[in-house]
Amino acid sequence: MTELPAFLDSSRPDVPDLAVPRGVLPFYLPEKPVRGRVVRLGPLAATLLSRHEHKPPVKALLGEALALAAALASALKFKGSFSVQARGDGPVSMLVTDCTEAGALRGYVRVDPEVEIPATANAGQMLGIGYLAFTVDQGMDRDPQQGIVALEGGSLARMAEYYFQHSEQLPARVFLAAGETPSGWRASALVLERIAGAGGIAPDMSDEDQEEAWRTACVLADTLTREELLDDTLPPERLLYRLFHGEGVAVGKPRPLSFGCRCSRQRLGGILEGFPTDDLDHMAVDGDIVMTCEFCNFDFRFARDAITGRPGA
Repeated sequence: MTELPAFLDSSRPDVPDLAVPRGVLPFYLPEKPVRGRVVRLGPLAATLLSRHEHKPPVKALLGEALALAAALASALKFKGSFSVQARGDGPVSMLVTDCTEAGALRGYVRVDPEVEIPATANAGQMLGIGYLAFTVDQGMDRDPQQGIVALEGGSLARMAEYYFQHSEQLPARVFLAAGETPSGWRASALVLERIAGAGGIAPDMSDEDQEEAWRTACVLADTLTREELLDDTLPPERLLYRLFHGEGVAVGKPRPLSFGCRCSRQRLGGILEGFPTDDLDHMAVDGDIVMTCEFCNFDFRFARDAITGRPGA
């Protein structure tokens, strides 16, 4: 059988077909300007974090970023994706995670192999000086919307809160956890947001009452522990009841999360076709060009003579 040209071959690598049906649980406090999401990646965390060999602190950082992207993408009201990206001058020079509106989740980190990362290293130490970017992508017909702030804080949660404060001018509290448990690697998040102007939820509340309701919600959320976030046996509904039962917490419809790498031979073959022929010749080794998907760590092999490319300058 003749092999399909790369631009027609939409096949994808053999990656895990794994979904968590109740990965994101939205919630709100009735009659108060407070809403949020609880994210539990469950076994999906172990699957995503096992695609590369990383030290535990790096895995934990990536796990937290995956949970954060899932939480923020769940607020999308259109078909698209939300990405969290950090670049810095530390041993972790790049961190990228993204999640679609349907919950397809992926991520990777770029690590300097020459630098030893201590087991106790935090996000600030691993990323160093740089920036944090949140990007909403609505597809090819729309320009991406992006906000960028400097990396400020020792943890990814504090960096995200700094972003909300200085880029969105929206009060938010972010709680992230990732680590190895008896059930394997797990990652989780709780994101709490104050709705601007009460969002029509509590139109009769004074500004002072709205501020007090937000302060109370934050104080209650601060009692959350890392162990509670990572506990598979503690359902999100029960966790929210522990935190906010005195506020009458209500939950929305759960949303799924899934292994979401979107690579394919067709996509990567199209990228190769945009290179000049001279560059393609230099890429080829023993007659083949190998492209590796950074997200799922899968090697795509293309025969050099099957890629036309474009004439050199």
